[in-house]
Formats: sequence, C-alpha cells, structure tokens
Amino acid sequence: MNDTAHTSHITESSGGGHGGRLPALMLAALGIVYGDIGTSPLYTLRECFSGSAGLPMTTASILGVLSLILWALVLVVTVKYVVFIMRADNRGEGGILALMALALRAGAADGRTPRRRRVILALGMTGAALFYGDGMITPAISVLSALEGLEVAEPGFAPLVVPAAVAILIGLFMVQSKGTERVGRLFGPVMLLWFAVLAVMGVAEILHNPGVLRAASPTYAAALAVEAPWLTFVVLGAVVLAVTGGEALYADMGHLGRRPIRIAWAAVVLPALVLNYFGQGALLLRDPEALVNPFYHLAPSWGTVPLLILATAATIIASQAVISGAFSLSRQAVQLGLIPRLEIRHTSTQEIGQIYAPRINWLLLAAVLALVVGFRSSSNLAAAYGIAVTGTMVATTLLAAWVVRHLWHWPLAATAAVIVPFLVIDTLFFAANTLKIAEGGWFPLVVGAGAFVVMMTWLQGRRILYDRLYADALPTDLFLERLRPESPMRVAGTAIFLTGNPAVVPHALLHNMKHNKVLHERVLLLHVALAEVPFVLPDRRVEVEKLGKGFFRVVLRFGFMERPDVPMALDRCRAYGLHIDLMESSFFLGRETLIPSPHAGLPRWQEPLFISLSKSMQPATGFFNLPPGRVVELGTQIEI
Repeated sequence: MNDTAHTSHITESSGGGHGGRLPALMLAALGIVYGDIGTSPLYTLRECFSGSAGLPMTTASILGVLSLILWALVLVVTVKYVVFIMRADNRGEGGILALMALALRAGAADGRTPRRRRVILALGMTGAALFYGDGMITPAISVLSALEGLEVAEPGFAPLVVPAAVAILIGLFMVQSKGTERVGRLFGPVMLLWFAVLAVMGVAEILHNPGVLRAASPTYAAALAVEAPWLTFVVLGAVVLAVTGGEALYADMGHLGRRPIRIAWAAVVLPALVLNYFGQGALLLRDPEALVNPFYHLAPSWGTVPLLILATAATIIASQAVISGAFSLSRQAVQLGLIPRLEIRHTSTQEIGQIYAPRINWLLLAAVLALVVGFRSSSNLAAAYGIAVTGTMVATTLLAAWVVRHLWHWPLAATAAVIVPFLVIDTLFFAANTLKIAEGGWFPLVVGAGAFVVMMTWLQGRRILYDRLYADALPTDLFLERLRPESPMRVAGTAIFLTGNPAVVPHALLHNMKHNKVLHERVLLLHVALAEVPFVLPDRRVEVEKLGKGFFRVVLRFGFMERPDVPMALDRCRAYGLHIDLMESSFFLGRETLIPSPHAGLPRWQEPLFISLSKSMQPATGFFNLPPGRVVELGTQIEI
C-alpha cells in the first residue's frame, strides 16, 4: 500500500476522466455494484401479489404495481442515489460510514455541540448495523430464489432447493480467504449476459402485449393509491425489493468512480430491469397462473435449465458483493473506533479493497445458513428483507441532509426541497415494512440492534477507559524538565512507545523505568491517529517533533480505508532527519486488563460486554503490522 496509489485512487474516484478505461470500469460495475439489484426480478413482482398485500390480479393492479416499481427505480435509485447522493463523496469514497465521517467533519467545522455529534454517530451506526442484517439476508434470498427454478424445471426437484442452497453458500464462504481477484474478472461479463437475458426475455413478452407499457405513466400508480390506499401502502413493502442494492452504488463509488457506475446504470441496468419487470407484468396479464414464479415462466421450456444456471451464477455474484461489502464496512468501523480491532487479511497485492475478515466471514455464514434452513424459501425471506434496506436508506438521507446544509452550505429552503421528498419516500417504504416484523422483519432488527449495542458499548467503554488511563498522566514537558542526565541510566537503541495521547508520558514508559531502571538513548512517543477521511495524503502522513533529551513525538495518520502499517510509515521519518532502524528498536505497548468496578461509568449490564469485546480485540502487534520479535508488552489493571 503506497501513497501514490492512494492519490491516483482519490483523483479517479472523484469523477475525473477515465479515458480508455471507461468500458472496463463499466463492465466491472456490472459485476461489483449491480449484482444485488440485478437479481431482484427473481422475486419482486411475485411478492407484490402473493405476499401480505393481497392485491387482486386485475389489469389495473398489475399496471399500478409496475408503475410503482418503475418510479421507485427512477426516484430512489436514479434521482436519489445516482444523481444526488453520489455527489456526497468523502475524498472519493462513499457508503454510510464514509457519509457519517463527512457529516462529523461538517459538524466539527461548524463547532456543533457534542449532542449533535452523538446524533450523527447514532445515525451512522444505525445504518451500518442494519447493513449487517442486509448482508445476512441477501445471500440467502438470492441463492434460494435462483434455485427455486428447479421447481419450475421439474416439480419433483423441490426438496433439493434448500440442500443445494446450503452447499453453494458454504462453498462461497469457504473460498473467501483465497480472495476473489481471479474469479472477479468473470463477474462483469456474467452480469452483462444476465442483464442482456433479462432484457430479451422482457421484450419477448412485451411484444405479445404492448399495452403493458402504459404502466410507464405514474397515473397508474396514483390510481392504485386512490382506489386502494391501504393495499397500496402494504404493497410498498414488496415494491422496495426492486431497489435493494441501491446503497451499493454509493458504497462502491471509491472502487470505480462515479462516471462508470452512472453510465452502467443508465445504459444497461435500468433498461434491462424495467423491460424484465414489464415483461413479467405482460405475462401475468396473459396468464395469471404464472404468478407462482413469473420470472422463470418468462423463459421458454427449453431455456429453464440454462436460465437456472445463469441465475445461480448471478446470485452468487450478488452474494459475493454483499460479503465483500461487509468486510469493507467492518474495516471502516474498526478504523473509526466503532468496533474492536479485527484481523483483516489483504487477499490481493494489487487492489487495496480486496480484504478478508475471518471472524465476520464465519459469523455471516452461520447466520445465512440459519436463515436458509429456518425460512426455507425466498418468499418467506422477503418479509425480512425490506426493513434492513429501508432503515439504511432513511439513515443515509438524514446524514445527507446534514452534509448538504452544514458542509455544502445550501440554504434551508433548498435543502428541504431536495431532502424532504426523499425522506417521505424512504419513510413510506420503511413504515410499510414494519408491517412485516412478525413475519420475519424481526430478524434484521434483532441483528441491527445487537450490532448497534456493540458499537455503542465499544464507543462508551473506550471513552471511559481513555479517561481512566490519562486522567492523572504526567505531561511530557514536565517529565522532560525533571529528567536528569545521570538518572535513569540510558541504554543504546531506540524505544518506541505507542500512546493514545502524545501530550503525556505513556504508562508503559513509566513502568519500564520503574522495573528496569533504564531509559533508551532515543525515545519515540508514537501516536497513531485514525482520521475521519478514507485516505491520508502523503504530505499529511507523518508529523515529527523533536522534544529534546533524545525524545521525539511522532504522529502517524491513516484514513479509515487504509491499513495502518506503522513500520512503513515510520520509514517516512527519514525526511525529517529521524532514521529508525527497526532491528535496533523496540516497540513498547501497554496491555490493559479490565476488571469490573462498582463505580464504573458504564451501566452494569454493559461492563461484561465491553470487557469481553476488549479480550476479543486483535493485538496491536498484528493490527499495526509491528515486527513480533521487537515488541514488549507491559500490563496494567484498570477498573472499568
């Protein structure tokens, strides 16, 4: 990982020219970004009529639902995400946590109160927590919906759907540690074929009933809402399935840039989706019995098996994108201090974004398998799907409002004119999905609540721990004033003390002096600052201050999309006249042992959770890439 790469990455992601790379980046966008939303036709229209809404299968209702789906794609995905939200990039990066960091920066610039900062954090954590629920449901519902084509090909194969889904998902999660660099090259072409097939199947059916194209008029959606307002509201809980994956456009902006994602959506994805949905609608107008699986019934009988194979490949790609997104989100959450340090492995020497988080991988697999075995069909899972997606959409809109108002400095009237319509749509979708809590919507809420509690506990606990560690710490300036040449004895070499507060003397340094009675001839007080930006520019990476008496204060800065490689960053100290030979240096780390206290700042029920999270944290040696043979740990007991 080098800073030159980061600089080009930021420039490109910010929407600059891509030249001859544009077609390749568009193809990559089809594979990386659009897998989730691209596989929604497998189940969306079916759920609008066979779900809890209970809409009658009339011409008016079919055209009305098609109109709702079309305008959801236009207003939510195209206008909100593609046109508007993707403008809110955090130095080229997108996603709910990148937007949260941007909003935090806007609040800091305006001198906002800690209370408002907590609100921004809560919104970001809520969106991130719900994303984990989405990340569990997407692989399960996608693969199940594809394999349900077995029932169309041969009804006797129905019992094989769940075992086949379990086998495919286990295989998918097991290969994550190998990386997806080689397989990923196939994702774009496969998804291009998938969208082409979606369009062709839709057009073939539309030609039999061109009248279905009348649904392009929003008057049909409005008429449905007027004639059956409650049923229309309920069916919104299924219509939202058509826009799942909209967040991926924003989250993957840093990998590909705005322009390829936008062009791929307008030129390929949106037309293919609309044609397929309208083709399914035309089929239902002609043959209502096809509702059992309108997607597979669009294909001729000879094409069912090839379509099944292609659909399974597409859903695996959609699942892979969500799994990779969960890894990326977890890394960002660690860097932003929302969850404990996790083991993150880089699976590619070329792409910084290709990572593997073992603990997240196996937790996701366990949850996905439980969903497949517990719910057993995509229809049952559809009830659980929408609430996680819509919750994240609401959080994104609220954070965007803060950025627009306080970072872009839009007038209040202009901010309201843009944000309020989006918020109304998102809230309607979310409210419609709350009706499905008892049917399965409870699952992402439980997962989201659990993830939120973990993040909140970690944030509060670390703040209390920081206060306990540094409340009575000795200021560095005062320590150096009292330091005498004759005592303690200075020994050869360099001692590097990692500290959370570079203005005070680390506990590890005082413990080392107390027990070993020595001080190295050169001492670095090293502070690693994890910034609320995705990448730190090269000239901002290192800050060196000479304190005198052989002491140096060194600050290393890393963004939340970067790997905090301390040895590599320390090599940059040469530019400041500080040459560090790692083989002649020792890293001193403080290791805190936490014990419950009757006077803890945390609520009693949170104490054991925070202590457990602290014990599960990846050691600093691995997280900061420190040479293991050069690390000394000094322990301290702290009541929490």
